[in-house]
Amino acid sequence: MDLSTPAARSAFILENTRLQSPPHTPELRLHLADEITPIWKLTEEALLEIGLPPPYWAFAWAGGQALARYVLDNPDVVAGKAVVDFASGSGLVAIAAARAGAARVLAADIDGYCGEALALNARANGVVVGFTDIDLLDAPPPDWADVILAGDICYEKPLAERVLAWLAQARHAGATVLIGDPGRSYFPRTGLTLLAEYQVETTRELEDMAVKRTCVWAMP
Repeated sequence: MDLSTPAARSAFILENTRLQSPPHTPELRLHLADEITPIWKLTEEALLEIGLPPPYWAFAWAGGQALARYVLDNPDVVAGKAVVDFASGSGLVAIAAARAGAARVLAADIDGYCGEALALNARANGVVVGFTDIDLLDAPPPDWADVILAGDICYEKPLAERVLAWLAQARHAGATVLIGDPGRSYFPRTGLTLLAEYQVETTRELEDMAVKRTCVWAMP
């Protein structure tokens, strides 16, 4: 299977997902995988065989759902501002920011498939969101960003430490930094301000429980 072109990737996403609303953001629609879509049944070996990285973009993770919910319920956080959605995946948080009135939204993810997923999902929600697959961690945080949003970033220790240091740099430079986290192992237990707590419906295929206590935090 040749998935080297954007058109082929878009067609693959459409074929292997279905348009649906994440449980915690029913006003948004995303192309997601679930038990009745083909990609759900693909093994890691099958994904490697067709040259597909783990399809994080095909799921609405708990941290992203909570962060998107918070942004939609508190639009003043992003309204009229320039926003970066770090490790965007499906683009859920970026789309929520655009719907909440952000002046500019850039979704960033090193997985190039996220660009096609984001384009499809943004179109389904009637918003415009930019995308980059450049690793933002290789440079200082963008100085134009008023707000940086990051959902589910602490599932691996080295990456969590690197991302949190980068976000702290952004906060020191004056950006508002919000993080959505469902209790990942490497999330810091101190030094952040709790803004909201949600019970986010998920699936036992992805998580260790069907409903995850998920919080939104701000870097003070």
